[in-house]
Amino acid sequence: MTATGDQRARYPSLAGKRVLVTGGASGIGEGLVEAFVGQGARVLFCDIADDVARAVVARLAPGAAHAPLYRRCDLTDIEAVRALVAEADTALGGLDILINNASNDDRHALADVTPAYWDDRMAVNLRHLFFAAQAAVPPMRRAGGGVTLNFGSISWHLGLTEMPLYQTAKAAIEGMTRALARDLGRDNIRVAAIVPGNVQTPRQERWYSPEGEAEIVAAQCLDGRIQPADVAALVLFLASDDARMCTAHAYFIDAGWR
Repeated sequence: MTATGDQRARYPSLAGKRVLVTGGASGIGEGLVEAFVGQGARVLFCDIADDVARAVVARLAPGAAHAPLYRRCDLTDIEAVRALVAEADTALGGLDILINNASNDDRHALADVTPAYWDDRMAVNLRHLFFAAQAAVPPMRRAGGGVTLNFGSISWHLGLTEMPLYQTAKAAIEGMTRALARDLGRDNIRVAAIVPGNVQTPRQERWYSPEGEAEIVAAQCLDGRIQPADVAALVLFLASDDARMCTAHAYFIDAGWR
């Protein structure tokens, strides 16, 4: 069964926490923003889809303890990433939690990869996570600690086709997560990775026919499609004080897809 509404876990430690979510306008990111707002956190999220992002704010603001804030940010621009973290620090009154969610899994053939496309895909899927985490360290230190959660992917664990650069970036994220967790642990900053399976979002439905979706479910240990709310449930736990000793590892939410 799927937990809904007041059946979902509440984390008192997340109330009032200052949270930055990248790529929060749709899909998994929208689910994350909604989940943190529902916990009473102060949330700022970024994206480049302005109209969609503003619709998220309009939907979540009524009745929220703290209405979410939206800022447009091109995450391939590292100075813009640094400015985003600084603005979150100012607008939220600090920064406790960074969710490095944004990425792009456009399919690409190995033979078509050029050096320029390599650089672009690393900028889109890997580089900004590091620099956002780096920029978040000072405000987290001021707060006495914090949490950075980096989104990886099941894709490289399975060796899926037509996305070699995406999988390269996502594999690197897990190594980067372990390195950051080691370097920042004595500052009480936890760093972990989230590894989603095939989450049912409008974007993912672009890539799969009904037959393809059935094949994915057949390869899972559990029936059903993973929803953004399922991913958010794991993220909330890892961001909360209940997970205070969880760091440096990758946590899967994939229904046992193998």
